[in-house]
Parts: sequence; structure tokens; C-alpha cells
Amino acid sequence: MSTILRTLRNLRRIGLKDYGHQMQYIGDTKAGTLIGTDRWGNKYFENLAEELPLRTRWVDYKDKEFDASHIEPGWHAWISYLVDKPPKDDPILQTGVRAWEQKSHRANPTLSRSAYKPYSTTKPKINTWEPVASSRI
Repeated sequence: MSTILRTLRNLRRIGLKDYGHQMQYIGDTKAGTLIGTDRWGNKYFENLAEELPLRTRWVDYKDKEFDASHIEPGWHAWISYLVDKPPKDDPILQTGVRAWEQKSHRANPTLSRSAYKPYSTTKPKINTWEPVASSRI
């Protein structure tokens, strides 16, 4: 949460449309420079002058249903402060899609129907009780 003066200052800088978008999806107003866009359309911003430490970088997801797994590995390293340069400026991170990476993004399937569910091949240690009703006369 930010102060009223900071919110009004950012409203003046980013405009009413982006203000509504940020309040809907981020819950805060942020004004900064666009650093880059990844191959899935996510936009990455930075503001070193006015933001709190370790809150100077943020991502604006393209989709409304976003997940942290929608960030590419190079951009994840930048947004987590593991590297100083964004992937477009860092020669090590400019390698693109590596041979072992997936060509298209696959979201994290945890807590969905496509999640990995192991099955057991051993005999269960607990047997369920099945009631047997005797016939009445």
C-alpha cells in the first residue's frame, strides 16, 4: 500500500487507464520505465529512484489469469535481482530458447486436473470397512 501523495503522483504519470489496470491486478500504483517485453507479451518495468528497495522491478502480465511460472528464466533472474542487466542487454541470457527448453510455455499444473498424481503398486496397510447388512425376517 502506498501513500495518497504517491498514488496521486503515479496517477498523473501513468494516466487513468493504466491506474485502473494496476489497481485491479497489482493492487498498487507504480510508474517506471519499460525495460522489455518477453516472447509471451509480459512487460517488465523498473523504477530505481522512487520505489522501496527490492520493490523496484515488476512485471505486468499479458493474461488476466497469471501465474509466476509465466515468466521466462532470464527475466525471472532479472526480476529476482540475481542479475543486474535484463536479458536483452546481457550476452549470457541472450541465447534464446535452448535445446533442452520447451518451445512453448506450459503453465504449472499443480492443483489442476493435469497435475502429476502418483499411484501405489503396494498393498495398502489399512483396509476399508465395508458394512454387511444381514437380512431381516
